[in-house]
Amino acid sequence: MPGLGPIGRAALLLDFDGTLVEIAARPDAIRVPPELPGLLRRLAEELSGALAVVSGRPLRDLDHFLPVPIAMAGDHGATLRPDPYQPPIGNGLPHAPAAWRARAAEWLRRHPAALIEDKEHGFVIHYRQAPEAGPEAEALLASLVAEDPAGFTLLEARMAWEVRPRGASKGTAVNALMSRPPFAGRVPVFIGDDVTDEEGMEVARRFGGQGWRLQDAFGSPAALRDWLALAAAPPGPSGTSP
Repeated sequence: MPGLGPIGRAALLLDFDGTLVEIAARPDAIRVPPELPGLLRRLAEELSGALAVVSGRPLRDLDHFLPVPIAMAGDHGATLRPDPYQPPIGNGLPHAPAAWRARAAEWLRRHPAALIEDKEHGFVIHYRQAPEAGPEAEALLASLVAEDPAGFTLLEARMAWEVRPRGASKGTAVNALMSRPPFAGRVPVFIGDDVTDEEGMEVARRFGGQGWRLQDAFGSPAALRDWLALAAAPPGPSGTSP
Protein backbone atom coordinates (compact mmCIF):
# COMPACT_ATOMS: atom_id res chain seq x y z
CA MET A 1 0.00 0.00 0.00
CA PRO A 2 1.40 3.46 -0.86
CA GLY A 3 2.80 5.56 1.93
CA LEU A 4 0.73 8.54 2.91
CA GLY A 5 3.29 11.29 2.77
CA PRO A 6 2.15 14.91 2.71
CA ILE A 7 -1.10 15.27 0.78
CA GLY A 8 -1.31 19.05 0.95
CA ARG A 9 -0.02 19.47 -2.65
CA ALA A 10 -1.99 16.56 -4.09
CA ALA A 11 -5.13 16.47 -6.21
CA LEU A 12 -7.00 13.22 -5.65
CA LEU A 13 -9.01 11.86 -8.60
CA LEU A 14 -11.00 8.77 -7.67
CA ASP A 15 -13.04 6.29 -9.65
CA PHE A 16 -16.29 5.15 -8.00
CA ASP A 17 -17.48 1.61 -8.85
CA GLY A 18 -14.85 -0.95 -7.94
CA THR A 19 -12.62 1.71 -6.38
CA LEU A 20 -14.48 3.64 -3.70
CA VAL A 21 -17.21 1.00 -3.47
CA GLU A 22 -17.34 -2.70 -4.25
CA ILE A 23 -18.71 -3.86 -7.60
CA ALA A 24 -22.28 -5.16 -7.44
CA ALA A 25 -24.31 -7.42 -9.72
CA ARG A 26 -26.30 -4.41 -10.92
CA PRO A 27 -25.36 -0.70 -10.98
CA ASP A 28 -28.28 0.11 -8.64
CA ALA A 29 -27.29 -2.61 -6.15
CA ILE A 30 -24.04 -1.12 -4.87
CA ARG A 31 -23.64 -0.48 -1.17
CA VAL A 32 -22.15 2.85 -0.15
CA PRO A 33 -20.60 2.65 3.32
CA PRO A 34 -22.36 5.21 5.52
CA GLU A 35 -19.07 6.83 6.46
CA LEU A 36 -17.94 7.43 2.85
CA PRO A 37 -19.66 10.79 2.15
CA GLY A 38 -18.26 12.27 5.37
CA LEU A 39 -14.82 10.88 4.56
CA LEU A 40 -14.87 12.53 1.14
CA ARG A 41 -15.98 15.81 2.70
CA ARG A 42 -13.02 15.73 5.11
CA LEU A 43 -10.63 14.88 2.30
CA ALA A 44 -11.91 17.77 0.21
CA GLU A 45 -11.31 20.12 3.12
CA GLU A 46 -7.80 18.72 3.66
CA LEU A 47 -7.04 19.25 -0.05
CA SER A 48 -8.65 22.70 -0.29
CA GLY A 49 -11.23 21.29 -2.69
CA ALA A 50 -8.82 19.38 -4.96
CA LEU A 51 -10.76 16.12 -4.76
CA ALA A 52 -12.90 14.73 -7.57
CA VAL A 53 -14.81 11.57 -8.32
CA VAL A 54 -14.23 10.63 -11.98
CA SER A 55 -16.73 7.95 -12.92
CA GLY A 56 -18.45 6.26 -15.80
CA ARG A 57 -21.76 6.82 -14.04
CA PRO A 58 -24.04 9.75 -14.86
CA LEU A 59 -23.83 12.71 -12.49
CA ARG A 60 -27.35 11.99 -11.27
CA ASP A 61 -26.18 8.63 -9.94
CA LEU A 62 -23.13 10.14 -8.28
CA ASP A 63 -25.27 12.81 -6.64
CA HIS A 64 -27.61 10.11 -5.36
CA PHE A 65 -24.94 7.84 -3.93
CA LEU A 66 -22.52 10.57 -2.81
CA PRO A 67 -24.50 13.55 -1.52
CA VAL A 68 -21.42 15.62 -0.76
CA PRO A 69 -20.23 18.90 -2.39
CA ILE A 70 -17.13 17.81 -4.30
CA ALA A 71 -16.05 18.06 -7.93
CA MET A 72 -17.37 15.27 -10.15
CA ALA A 73 -16.95 14.02 -13.69
CA GLY A 74 -19.58 11.61 -14.99
CA ASP A 75 -20.20 9.57 -18.13
CA HIS A 76 -16.46 8.92 -18.54
CA GLY A 77 -15.78 12.63 -18.78
CA ALA A 78 -18.72 13.51 -21.01
CA THR A 79 -20.21 15.58 -18.16
CA LEU A 80 -17.99 17.67 -15.91
CA ARG A 81 -18.83 19.65 -12.79
CA PRO A 82 -15.60 21.01 -11.31
CA ASP A 83 -17.49 23.36 -8.99
CA PRO A 84 -20.03 21.43 -6.92
CA TYR A 85 -22.11 24.58 -6.50
CA GLN A 86 -22.40 25.32 -10.22
CA PRO A 87 -24.14 23.51 -13.11
CA PRO A 88 -22.11 21.07 -15.22
CA ILE A 89 -19.97 22.55 -17.96
CA GLY A 90 -21.41 22.21 -21.46
CA ASN A 91 -19.23 20.36 -23.96
CA GLY A 92 -21.24 20.07 -27.18
CA LEU A 93 -20.79 16.31 -27.44
CA PRO A 94 -23.33 14.33 -29.49
CA HIS A 95 -26.12 12.22 -28.03
CA ALA A 96 -26.61 8.65 -29.15
CA PRO A 97 -29.61 8.35 -31.51
CA ALA A 98 -32.82 7.15 -29.90
CA ALA A 99 -33.03 4.44 -32.56
CA TRP A 100 -29.82 2.89 -31.20
CA ARG A 101 -31.29 2.68 -27.72
CA ALA A 102 -34.45 1.12 -29.17
CA ARG A 103 -32.43 -1.56 -30.97
CA ALA A 104 -30.58 -2.33 -27.77
CA ALA A 105 -33.89 -2.66 -25.93
CA GLU A 106 -35.13 -5.07 -28.60
CA TRP A 107 -31.95 -7.14 -28.17
CA LEU A 108 -32.47 -7.14 -24.41
CA ARG A 109 -35.79 -8.96 -24.79
CA ARG A 110 -33.81 -11.97 -25.96
CA HIS A 111 -31.37 -11.63 -23.04
CA PRO A 112 -33.49 -10.55 -20.06
CA ALA A 113 -30.69 -11.18 -17.54
CA ALA A 114 -28.63 -8.42 -19.15
CA LEU A 115 -29.54 -4.78 -18.59
CA ILE A 116 -29.19 -1.35 -20.17
CA GLU A 117 -27.84 1.64 -18.26
CA ASP A 118 -28.81 4.98 -19.80
CA LYS A 119 -26.42 7.92 -19.74
CA GLU A 120 -26.69 11.48 -20.94
CA HIS A 121 -24.77 10.93 -24.18
CA GLY A 122 -24.90 7.17 -24.62
CA PHE A 123 -25.78 3.90 -22.92
CA VAL A 124 -24.27 0.66 -21.63
CA ILE A 125 -25.20 -2.99 -21.92
CA HIS A 126 -24.22 -4.84 -18.73
CA TYR A 127 -23.98 -8.62 -19.13
CA ARG A 128 -22.59 -9.60 -15.72
CA GLN A 129 -25.67 -11.73 -15.08
CA ALA A 130 -25.68 -13.07 -18.64
CA PRO A 131 -21.99 -13.69 -19.45
CA GLU A 132 -22.81 -15.79 -22.51
CA ALA A 133 -24.37 -12.67 -24.09
CA GLY A 134 -21.15 -10.63 -23.97
CA PRO A 135 -19.96 -11.30 -27.54
CA GLU A 136 -23.41 -10.63 -28.95
CA ALA A 137 -23.68 -7.37 -26.99
CA GLU A 138 -20.32 -6.29 -28.35
CA ALA A 139 -21.35 -7.10 -31.91
CA LEU A 140 -24.61 -5.19 -31.59
CA LEU A 141 -23.05 -2.03 -30.21
CA ALA A 142 -20.15 -2.21 -32.66
CA SER A 143 -22.66 -2.25 -35.51
CA LEU A 144 -24.39 0.81 -34.07
CA VAL A 145 -21.18 2.78 -33.59
CA ALA A 146 -20.17 1.89 -37.16
CA GLU A 147 -23.10 4.02 -38.34
CA ASP A 148 -21.42 7.13 -36.89
CA PRO A 149 -17.74 6.34 -36.23
CA ALA A 150 -16.79 10.01 -36.18
CA GLY A 151 -19.20 10.72 -33.34
CA PHE A 152 -19.07 7.62 -31.17
CA THR A 153 -16.80 4.83 -30.04
CA LEU A 154 -17.29 1.47 -28.34
CA LEU A 155 -15.84 1.20 -24.84
CA GLU A 156 -15.16 -2.05 -23.01
CA ALA A 157 -15.56 -2.19 -19.23
CA ARG A 158 -16.03 -4.91 -16.62
CA MET A 159 -18.69 -7.23 -18.04
CA ALA A 160 -20.11 -4.33 -20.04
CA TRP A 161 -19.98 -2.58 -23.41
CA GLU A 162 -20.70 1.12 -23.73
CA VAL A 163 -21.53 3.52 -26.54
CA ARG A 164 -19.54 6.68 -25.72
CA PRO A 165 -19.18 9.95 -27.64
CA ARG A 166 -15.75 10.62 -29.06
CA GLY A 167 -13.92 13.39 -27.26
CA ALA A 168 -14.90 12.14 -23.82
CA SER A 169 -12.78 9.99 -21.53
CA LYS A 170 -11.51 9.97 -18.00
CA GLY A 171 -8.34 11.41 -19.50
CA THR A 172 -10.17 14.45 -20.89
CA ALA A 173 -11.84 14.85 -17.49
CA VAL A 174 -8.50 14.86 -15.68
CA ASN A 175 -7.07 17.31 -18.21
CA ALA A 176 -10.02 19.67 -17.74
CA LEU A 177 -9.89 19.48 -13.94
CA MET A 178 -6.13 20.06 -13.77
CA SER A 179 -6.45 23.19 -15.90
CA ARG A 180 -8.51 25.08 -13.32
CA PRO A 181 -8.46 25.82 -9.60
CA PRO A 182 -8.29 24.28 -7.08
CA PHE A 183 -6.60 21.48 -9.05
CA ALA A 184 -4.19 23.54 -11.14
CA GLY A 185 -0.61 23.44 -9.89
CA ARG A 186 -1.15 20.37 -7.72
CA VAL A 187 0.21 16.85 -8.15
CA PRO A 188 -2.60 14.61 -9.46
CA VAL A 189 -3.08 11.08 -8.14
CA PHE A 190 -5.64 9.05 -10.09
CA ILE A 191 -6.89 5.82 -8.51
CA GLY A 192 -9.04 3.35 -10.46
CA ASP A 193 -9.63 -0.34 -11.01
CA ASP A 194 -10.76 -0.81 -14.61
CA VAL A 195 -9.41 -0.44 -18.13
CA THR A 196 -11.51 2.71 -18.48
CA ASP A 197 -9.39 4.30 -15.74
CA GLU A 198 -6.12 3.86 -17.61
CA GLU A 199 -6.76 7.03 -19.64
CA GLY A 200 -7.13 9.04 -16.44
CA MET A 201 -3.97 7.54 -14.99
CA GLU A 202 -2.01 8.36 -18.14
CA VAL A 203 -3.03 12.02 -18.09
CA ALA A 204 -2.28 12.28 -14.36
CA ARG A 205 1.25 11.09 -15.10
CA ARG A 206 1.61 13.70 -17.85
CA PHE A 207 0.94 16.34 -15.20
CA GLY A 208 3.80 14.93 -13.13
CA GLY A 209 1.49 12.87 -10.94
CA GLN A 210 0.70 9.21 -10.49
CA GLY A 211 -1.84 6.63 -11.60
CA TRP A 212 -2.52 3.79 -9.19
CA ARG A 213 -4.42 0.63 -10.07
CA LEU A 214 -6.51 -0.28 -7.06
CA GLN A 215 -5.77 -3.99 -7.23
CA ASP A 216 -2.01 -3.43 -7.18
CA ALA A 217 -1.77 -0.52 -4.74
CA PHE A 218 -4.50 -1.37 -2.24
CA GLY A 219 -6.11 -4.71 -3.06
CA SER A 220 -9.71 -3.73 -2.31
CA PRO A 221 -12.04 -0.72 -2.02
CA ALA A 222 -12.18 -1.27 1.75
CA ALA A 223 -8.39 -0.97 2.00
CA LEU A 224 -8.48 2.20 -0.10
CA ARG A 225 -11.13 3.70 2.16
CA ASP A 226 -8.94 2.93 5.19
CA TRP A 227 -6.01 4.66 3.47
CA LEU A 228 -8.14 7.69 2.63
CA ALA A 229 -9.34 7.87 6.24
CA LEU A 230 -5.71 8.09 7.38
CA ALA A 231 -5.03 10.77 4.77
CA ALA A 232 -8.02 12.75 5.99
CA ALA A 233 -7.04 12.47 9.67
CA PRO A 234 -5.83 15.61 11.47
CA PRO A 235 -2.03 16.04 11.57
CA GLY A 236 -0.25 14.47 14.53
CA PRO A 237 1.98 16.32 17.01
CA SER A 238 4.85 16.38 14.52
CA GLY A 239 2.67 18.14 11.94
CA THR A 240 2.34 15.09 9.69
CA SER A 241 -0.56 12.78 9.03
CA PRO A 242 -0.63 9.59 11.09
